[in-house]
Amino acid sequence: MRSLFVSKFRYYIVFLSVCFAFCSLGGRLIWLQVIESDRFTSVAKIARKNFVSIKARRGDIVDSKGNLLATTRSVVEVGLDPHSLVVEDQVKWKTLATYLGLPLQVIEKAAAKKTRGNETDILGVRDIRWVKLREEVDEGTYRKIQELRIKGVYGNFKHSRLYPNRNLASHVLGFVNKEDIAAMGVERFADYYLKGQDGWRESEKDGRRREMPQHRSLEVSSNDGLNIELSLDRRIQDIVEEELLYVVQEFDPLSASIIVSDPKSGYILALANAPDFDPNKFNTSDLATQRNRALSDLYEPGSTFKIVAVGGAMNEGLVSENNIIDCSKATIRRGNRTLRLPSDHHPLGKISVSKVVQKSSNRGAARLGILLGSRRLYEYCRSFGFGQKTNFGIGGERQGTLHPPERWDGLTITRLPIGHAVSVTPMQVHAAMSCVANEGVLMKPQFISRVFDKSGKTVVPFDPKPVRKVISSTVSSKLSKMLVSVVSSEGTARRAAIEGFSVAGKTGTTQKLIDGKYSNRHHVASFVGYFPAHDPKVVITVVVDQPKMKKGLLGYGGVVAAPSFNRVGKGIISYWGLKPQTNEEVVASRLRFKNQAL
Repeated sequence: MRSLFVSKFRYYIVFLSVCFAFCSLGGRLIWLQVIESDRFTSVAKIARKNFVSIKARRGDIVDSKGNLLATTRSVVEVGLDPHSLVVEDQVKWKTLATYLGLPLQVIEKAAAKKTRGNETDILGVRDIRWVKLREEVDEGTYRKIQELRIKGVYGNFKHSRLYPNRNLASHVLGFVNKEDIAAMGVERFADYYLKGQDGWRESEKDGRRREMPQHRSLEVSSNDGLNIELSLDRRIQDIVEEELLYVVQEFDPLSASIIVSDPKSGYILALANAPDFDPNKFNTSDLATQRNRALSDLYEPGSTFKIVAVGGAMNEGLVSENNIIDCSKATIRRGNRTLRLPSDHHPLGKISVSKVVQKSSNRGAARLGILLGSRRLYEYCRSFGFGQKTNFGIGGERQGTLHPPERWDGLTITRLPIGHAVSVTPMQVHAAMSCVANEGVLMKPQFISRVFDKSGKTVVPFDPKPVRKVISSTVSSKLSKMLVSVVSSEGTARRAAIEGFSVAGKTGTTQKLIDGKYSNRHHVASFVGYFPAHDPKVVITVVVDQPKMKKGLLGYGGVVAAPSFNRVGKGIISYWGLKPQTNEEVVASRLRFKNQAL
């Protein structure tokens, strides 16, 4: 047999080529499996790893009776993958549109949207694998969508915050935005307790990006948030908001606020502002409507501020309720200076301190302020809580303006006692009057009563917090008696009177600064009071900014705000079932006032 001839050149070429190929393959394997082993192992693990965040359920918010004010529901974000849709399913699109409450054209447009970008973009043309159809779909509707078995249509479960009572107590509750960030109100203040702790799950996924449960390496369960019980009472909140609606319809003010609380504990029973907003639709409401005006809006308090000068002078033992104050003179000597006193609406002559409060005498209050002195007057203003935040807890609270005596001009000592040269919030005035109702003890206003878990067990109590003793119990009793006379037929707030109950309170009517000058046509009308005066159960503050009166009349506090106090008070009496005082009880309460004043 003739042997096959192979040239040495061809033999070595083939031999070297085979050797080079095996060496190259071996080198590449060494590079991948030895030198770069750690890096590529990490890349493979990342590609296979499936990390899923398990969202914690945000806690509920309830009122003092357990009525639900805010809760979290499970919803589904429904969308589609345009590349996974099949022609055979197009007949089901109309039904899908009906379930989602969308026009059919929206689904057709989403199905046609398969790419983004163009050749000029750095990233080039990219496929679109997800187009959102509806953000929040309830689980029942989503189950119906799943029954359609439309390939490429699916949903992602998530939590959504719901406020079932819509606008009710919106400024207290606040809201949670679309990024699950608490923006204001209780939601923000108690976010630490409400939000809970998210969990997570680590496993592997297959080539179709589906989870392989058998390869789960770690699973940490989520801890749902705790629940918050507010001191608010939904029924009283309803009464307050109905009254605000009436005030808006009747007087068309720029804004209005009503606060209701228990003076002995400082717990807020109701707080509402007009205008308000729906927390479920916070992103469509005007930012101005989201402002909690009871804490953020400043105004000169006017005559409601007179309790500071009167209470301070009596507490220092400078005067008693029967001392005579000369309100007939327009000026007063103070040292080597002659000070001009503010005028009264009607000449009052020489009247008692009690009559100064009853008739709301500007000159009488100014004389008491001068008698008290600049430093002591300022200190009592601070003690009553003015010029500082109440630390209510809800964002946006302002401290107001109260200048120290070093910055006073020559008129401040005569104007500050009547509620001028100072700016306050409705909450500060409310807390000050609550101090008088609570035997001279200033309480911290609070809106949360406790934090509790799903079993109802209290985790964190929010107990009443006394701030300081401002005036003595004896002085507060005497001052209460004077404030009761304000609501009598001889006082400035007779429209606030509630038959069968002793009501104590004070009106306020202040001119607003317009273009740097006090306006005779623009006022803030207010009334703050409590009842029953001998054993206060509730304090109510009403502030109406720039009410528009019919026939060109002025919006006095006794005309605008006092009747609102009356209606809210009657609603609370009916709700609580409070019994009116009998004639014997009225006499007994008067004797009690008299004995306490001695």
